[in-house]
Amino acid sequence: MSEQQSDRRRFRRIAFDAKTELQQNGQEWSVQLVDLSLKGLLVRRPSPWLGKDAEPFDVDIHLDDDTDVQMQVRLTHDDHGQLGFVCEHIDLDSISHLRRLIELNLGDPEELERELGALLEI
Repeated sequence: MSEQQSDRRRFRRIAFDAKTELQQNGQEWSVQLVDLSLKGLLVRRPSPWLGKDAEPFDVDIHLDDDTDVQMQVRLTHDDHGQLGFVCEHIDLDSISHLRRLIELNLGDPEELERELGALLEI
């Protein structure tokens, strides 16, 4: 089983719509968020798309006027008009907001704890 397939089993993605921006080397793209998990996110590929696959991206997901989830991500796949990213770094405030969002959407605190445990194993 590939690492990507393994992650899909350990990290449930939740469909979520929030204002989301990608940045890389001074360029910025507003993107439509498709879903996210504790490990990454999926967005619709903007047009034009000039991102460099080998370099990191910063992503900012605006949950509300006072709450953002910010992380540094790496592009893992670009297909079917969508871009998949894996989280490389996230600050404590952002992971706390993301955890709460995932918890509310999963509706199962035990499943959240399993996912957090899997995240720590990586």
